[in-house]
Amino acid sequence: MGKFNQAFIIFRENISNKPHVWLVLILGLVTLLHFSLIMTPGEYVFDEKWYVEDALKILEGKGTFIPQHPPLGRLIIAGGIAMFGDNPFGWRIFPVLSGIAGLLVMYLVCRELRLPAKLSLLVVFLLATENLSFIQSSIAMLDVFSVTFMVAGFLAYLKGRHVASGALIGLSMLAKFTGIFALAVIGLHWLITSRKHWLKFAFSLTAAPVVYFAGLFALLWCIWGKLLNPFTETATMLKINSWSTFDVISTDMLSRPWHWLLGYEIITYWPEPHYMAVISSSIWALILPAMIYMLYKAGRASPAAVFSLAWFGGTYLLWIPVSLITDRTSYIFYFYPAIGACCIAITVFLWDISRRGMRSGTGWIRVLSPWTVPAFVLMHLLCFVYLSPVSYLWKLGAGIIFYIGARVMFRQTKDAAAAGEIGNS
Repeated sequence: MGKFNQAFIIFRENISNKPHVWLVLILGLVTLLHFSLIMTPGEYVFDEKWYVEDALKILEGKGTFIPQHPPLGRLIIAGGIAMFGDNPFGWRIFPVLSGIAGLLVMYLVCRELRLPAKLSLLVVFLLATENLSFIQSSIAMLDVFSVTFMVAGFLAYLKGRHVASGALIGLSMLAKFTGIFALAVIGLHWLITSRKHWLKFAFSLTAAPVVYFAGLFALLWCIWGKLLNPFTETATMLKINSWSTFDVISTDMLSRPWHWLLGYEIITYWPEPHYMAVISSSIWALILPAMIYMLYKAGRASPAAVFSLAWFGGTYLLWIPVSLITDRTSYIFYFYPAIGACCIAITVFLWDISRRGMRSGTGWIRVLSPWTVPAFVLMHLLCFVYLSPVSYLWKLGAGIIFYIGARVMFRQTKDAAAAGEIGNS
């Protein structure tokens, strides 16, 4: 028995120091969960009926009948159908792969923000098993493509590759107009942290409109087989979108941006298995406390705090004045681009609570502090098991593996806190 325990301790020490192994495990398990679900249901889920039908028309050479969105996302969906057929696998394969790619990019973003490897892995885990994020990357809608290009743009920006960042944001806009909010994120972060060489910085980000308009010109030619003016087409898209207001459209699915956090909004995409557009309650409950704490951390020059605030401000808070000024309709799944910022903030928030409790807490606070992260992971997994449409056999099995992994990764939380492992996380 002693030899077994010793061997297990050695194995645990070795694997816990290999973050890429854990990253592959997280991505692999999430991929399996998606593929276990990809053929269910065999009918269109929510807005798939619009985007898949439009993709089919594009493949048939009949053009597009959805003029209010740029076409890149629908062309990617069409690519899946062309490769794998007009079936649920063909509809959803590229949204799933895009979501998985987004998780990998998210890990790299966290490392650029100087988060330790295991906290970066925790961010990826929270994002991968957050219900709204999981749902949007399970079905053939446009949002997942836009968000993945957006996060890739953030990574390029953090690496100092501003032209590449602008180009990726241009691709995000080609998938869905809301990709333009990424420019607000980057602009706000630059104003807070740099403010140097503003002319060069602004010029480099012109790559976003250049890629957008050039890409739109090329994509419209692919769809229609003729040359169309991308500026005129964009003006038409914006005009059509301006008609979609709360005053014109009446449905229970609509919600104002402030309702997303002050209330608990749910849209049922499909009844059984239940595809529901709803933020995991484990994440939802901590968004505001974590963001308030990020204000404190930003004052102490934490890169993760500053960027998560800029990300949250550009992709969520900006919706509030947009809603008030334009009366533009909005839905809970419009919060999806901000989920990544929330996962970063909550990870830093929980980690710092745990460290401080073990450093300066007394009595039960000191005893319970090492369990802060594992307890939250367990609560988050329970939310995923309850909310996600994956079969219970698959999600319970994956949940057990995820939790064991979290316990192994955070087994030294007490020692790490005492040593001050991450500094300004």
